[in-house]
Amino acid sequence: MTTRIDSHQHFWKYDPREYGWIDERMGALKRDFLPADLEPRLRAAGFDACVTVQARQTLEETAWLLELADRNPFVVGVVGWVDLCSPDAPAQLERFAKHPKLVGVRHIVQGEADDRFLLRADFGRGIAFLEEFGLAYDILIHPRHLAVAAEFVKRFPRQRFVLDHLAKPEIARGEIRAWTRDVRALAAEPNVHAKLSGLVTEADWKRWTPDELRPYLDVAFACFGPGRLMAGSDWPVCTVAGDYGRVMGVITEYLGERPAAEREAVLGGNARAFWRLEVKERSRC
Repeated sequence: MTTRIDSHQHFWKYDPREYGWIDERMGALKRDFLPADLEPRLRAAGFDACVTVQARQTLEETAWLLELADRNPFVVGVVGWVDLCSPDAPAQLERFAKHPKLVGVRHIVQGEADDRFLLRADFGRGIAFLEEFGLAYDILIHPRHLAVAAEFVKRFPRQRFVLDHLAKPEIARGEIRAWTRDVRALAAEPNVHAKLSGLVTEADWKRWTPDELRPYLDVAFACFGPGRLMAGSDWPVCTVAGDYGRVMGVITEYLGERPAAEREAVLGGNARAFWRLEVKERSRC
């Protein structure tokens, strides 16, 4: 059986100056979240490994995440951050790219004031270096950025991209039509994958149900197909809306209706292939 991989989660040592986006509504996130906190939850939910993703835009965090991965074998990949807009981007990439567990880079584009940030010339120059270093790029955006993202990925047809959180559809508002149209356009580019992550926090945190999320999962499968989707928790952010087991259960239960090969792909096989992860297959009884 394929090793099950959580394709998207975070670690941090909480500092209010560094994590200003964690407001009072997210008060439960105002503490440290480390591998020892995640591993028992991940195992209990039937997952074997994870890919951890940057939450701060600093080189120091990227180095720290790689150190955590070195000390915790179940952390099989790191999506870090470097300043892709900087003339120094190649040197920053050189610093980290030799580490076997650095698998990708992410910039928090959703927080940029310029809705066309992805098309900036300096950012594009940074993206162009990623293929040379064998690194993927995580696209973190809101639905309003999807059309720009489709234009962006067309500029880099050989670069591997993955869309985080399905671009955060406005589930609490029930908006799906415009999002579906724009996700379909992005998914038309074959070098783009997507993570089934972060959906519960786009729904009503206290009242969401799996049935409410199902139409968005249906769209993801229709657009990307089972060969370009990955299961992810977005832990610990997801905990404002549900515990780890419940959040991952939405995906595993949804996949229960699909063929075994599709389940294995979305729950781990696609992540392993996309990021070229070095993981050992585990037997299951």
